[in-house]
Amino acid sequence: MAELPQSSETNDRFAITSLNRVRRQHERAHYDRARVYAILDGGLVAHVAFVDDGRPIVVPMAYGRDGDRLFLHGARKGRFSTATSGEPVSIAVTLVDGLVVARTAFDSSMNYRAVVIHGRAIELDDAERLHGLRCITEHALPGRWDEIRPPTEQELKATVVLAVEIEAASAKVRDGGVVHGKTAEDEHAWAGVVPIFSTVGIPVPDSHVPTDLSVPASVARLSGAA
Repeated sequence: MAELPQSSETNDRFAITSLNRVRRQHERAHYDRARVYAILDGGLVAHVAFVDDGRPIVVPMAYGRDGDRLFLHGARKGRFSTATSGEPVSIAVTLVDGLVVARTAFDSSMNYRAVVIHGRAIELDDAERLHGLRCITEHALPGRWDEIRPPTEQELKATVVLAVEIEAASAKVRDGGVVHGKTAEDEHAWAGVVPIFSTVGIPVPDSHVPTDLSVPASVARLSGAA
């Protein structure tokens, strides 16, 4: 199967290069910003890959996005913060939509939406650090930042916020049914798709929350508890 040619970046699409080009099943690849950002905005956990002391490391992290930048935060003396500042990183976010139960183990798969981005982690200064923390907070729970007190000076000193400018990105999406088996024996095995959904439960208040304190608007919107 012919490979996709390289392309130039536009306002609507990321350039296709040797760094982000999807090689396997490239018909599932997407390079448009709208699709990439929709998947990033729908996820909660990013797996961040970097090199520390010559070894590859992957860390699951909360994140937030503002345009072409992804924000991450960690403890000032943590391995992620000390190893990645100014260095290239690769970040993956995956949403699993279903198990594809095929008639053979070879053809079994998943329906998914996945994004891999590439960039360089840059530590933010004081002027932008609060903005990065706000984006991370608002990504998980929109509206929460304005419901709570701002970080203290000590909390800010202990926290590093890094911005990853998205230099290259690609999405890969599988959304379909079963690939049918090719032998007569395969026809006797059950096959189908098992959908997977993420749901939000009823909020459980902390034991220190006063009984007359209502669920905040940000939590109520997310959980439907309003």
